[in-house]
Amino acid sequence: MPLTEAGIYAAALRLIDAEGVEALTMRKLATAVDANPMSLYYHVPNKEAVIRGVTRMVGAQFRTVTPEDASWQERTRLLAADLRTLACRHPRLMAYSFTQEPDFIQADDPFWTALTAIVEAAGVPRSEVPEVAALLVAVVVGVLAAELNGSLHRWATLESPASDDGQEEDGAAGADGADVAPEGPDQDRMFRLLTDMLIMGLEGRLTAERDGRDTGR
Repeated sequence: MPLTEAGIYAAALRLIDAEGVEALTMRKLATAVDANPMSLYYHVPNKEAVIRGVTRMVGAQFRTVTPEDASWQERTRLLAADLRTLACRHPRLMAYSFTQEPDFIQADDPFWTALTAIVEAAGVPRSEVPEVAALLVAVVVGVLAAELNGSLHRWATLESPASDDGQEEDGAAGADGADVAPEGPDQDRMFRLLTDMLIMGLEGRLTAERDGRDTGR
């Protein structure tokens, strides 16, 4: 098969999924596509360009199909859930992209296009849509990054502070008196909670702005 840029990105994604971004090298990539390492440079200039290409390729996979009559709140939930699904499908790439690679979200990619349309449909003034969308992305991406790197699980299972009598609450006691370790967090539920909080926050802000305009009449 002839060597192509798309084929190189697809092979790089398989390597990243298996070993992580840090383990990707041009030599490994050449082996994966059964090519001379130098031949890769006719298509991509360096490893960083490969990672950008892979990130854009994965970002283009994002597709959210919602009912035409769905509320902006429901569209927000579906959009956020689809982003999380994509992140869980390629966790090593997405964890890297969320924290180091700025190219995942672009003005013309499906996610940003859908998000800005939702924000405008919610009633945010057009001049403020990019700012509000950026804040929503920052929160969701931050939570997803914490989920992918394990921080969210750790934070959600931190022990309670010592009680007033000096006894630490390490876990519930079992029938035999032994401590039982708390169950891990339900991260699906936590993400739904995050989405609901963002929606409620935007609803509250929009309501307050409308009430303020009405009062000023």
